[in-house]
Amino acid sequence: MNDRIDLGLREAVASTPLPEGAVIQEIGVTGMTCAHCVRSVTEEISEIAGVQGVSVDLRVGDVSRVTIASETPLAAALVRDAVEEAGYTLAADPA
Repeated sequence: MNDRIDLGLREAVASTPLPEGAVIQEIGVTGMTCAHCVRSVTEEISEIAGVQGVSVDLRVGDVSRVTIASETPLAAALVRDAVEEAGYTLAADPA
């Protein structure tokens, strides 16, 4: 299922900007279905020390892609814990 549903989230949920020169990491997150999900994951990841920006590509019914900009590479355990604190699951690979 690769059909995308336009939920108008680009206007409803503002991701934080990804600054130039930052370390970029991409993760996959499962279970996200709405703007509230995007907001929860963005807020939890943004609380990790050194995170400069978070962008989410919501894919309902599939693995959502989350891009994180930070000062230095983030430990996988920190990212996993933040995603789980938001109520979602880190996928094995980004989609």
